[in-house]
Amino acid sequence: MDTILEVKNLCKTYIINKRQNNVLKNVNFSIKAGDMTAVMGASGSGKSTLLYSVSGMDNITAGEVKFCESDISGMDENQLAKLRLDKMGFIFQQMYMMKNLSILDNIILPACQSQKIKEKHSETAERGRDLMRKLGISDIADNDINEVSGGQLQRACICRGMINKPDIVFADEPTGALDRTASGEVMEELARINNEGTTIMLVTHDVRVAARCTRLLYIADGNIEGEYNLGRYTGSTKLRERERQVSNWLMEMGW
Repeated sequence: MDTILEVKNLCKTYIINKRQNNVLKNVNFSIKAGDMTAVMGASGSGKSTLLYSVSGMDNITAGEVKFCESDISGMDENQLAKLRLDKMGFIFQQMYMMKNLSILDNIILPACQSQKIKEKHSETAERGRDLMRKLGISDIADNDINEVSGGQLQRACICRGMINKPDIVFADEPTGALDRTASGEVMEELARINNEGTTIMLVTHDVRVAARCTRLLYIADGNIEGEYNLGRYTGSTKLRERERQVSNWLMEMGW
């Protein structure tokens, strides 16, 4: 399996009130194509900072981040913007939809801005509708964003993240704003697209979310302190056992 993301000696430092805050300290890890990797850790441990740093959304202080064998740490803002648009998908806890656009138009907006896929607008819209059908939300295509549930809106965000056929999807607490039922539905969809071949790296504090991932990384005080391989998630029948494994491992890590 090919390595899609390789991180070496990554450091991220913020200067706040003339004081140095070392959020990430010589972080090393890699992600294979097809993996679904969850980053876990206590609040303030550096989870989200790590996600933003390796996806090119935030500059790093030192180290190296290779994405598909290209060193993104030396790219300028225009190069990073194109990389994020064409090769990465993003899902956030806050869903950041455009209020003046329909659900479908929000989904296809990144494709309209990208030159990666050459197609007519009608073809882009049909791809958007096809993604919505796969995620069970085709009936809300023409709705405004305030006319749908949180679970539906987050599934629309997954569609938006997938519209440009990314090499990897980054997700920051993708179920954090959802109730338990909606959270389970969204994670089942993420597990499904992962099983179809999409690489995913996500940040979560939720054991139920982590249990659907293939691999877990534990971060503490800006360092990766542990790794746990769960293997491929294939259905809900073994979910409780996987949750138990995750919980036991987190206790061992000092969660």
